[in-house]
Amino acid sequence: MEHKSRIQKMAVCSLFTALTAVGAFIKIPVPVVPFTLQFLFTMLAGLLLGGKLGAISVGAYALLGLAGLPIFAEGGGFWYLLKPSFGYILGFILAAYVTGRMTEKPEGLTFGKILTANFIGLAIVYGAGMVYYYIICNYVIHTPIGLWPLFLYCFLLAVPGDICLCFLAAALTKRIRPILANM
Repeated sequence: MEHKSRIQKMAVCSLFTALTAVGAFIKIPVPVVPFTLQFLFTMLAGLLLGGKLGAISVGAYALLGLAGLPIFAEGGGFWYLLKPSFGYILGFILAAYVTGRMTEKPEGLTFGKILTANFIGLAIVYGAGMVYYYIICNYVIHTPIGLWPLFLYCFLLAVPGDICLCFLAAALTKRIRPILANM
């Protein structure tokens, strides 16, 4: 996306900011951390925009939610920093950057390489999310959670759907990226 004008870059970043917000409202209720399509759109932001623009797009989503727009899975506002699940949103930003950086060069970009980048992004999101969840629960809001319940509710119950989204994001990227390159 290097040769695109600034306006085109801003428009596509805005599109992925909006898609991430919409993804927060498409959810399947599971205990503790709801399953949403945010992960899909944050991965696609990195994969299709590159690391820098993907992270900017997802970062804009986070800032808009913290500013008070109810675009997170459970609302919005500055208080959301104290919500244990906010760590996943921070993970989305870093994962979009890393995934995007890993796949920026189109030469030799196979489905397998995209999928590998997605799984690394998945590990980043869950790593950031679970660490933040544990710290906020145990040291800030004083609702202690042990390591096993944390692993069960914040990983085991949620990760199968996100693994499927890794495959979907890789397939979509293989189809959409050539179209974006010709625009």
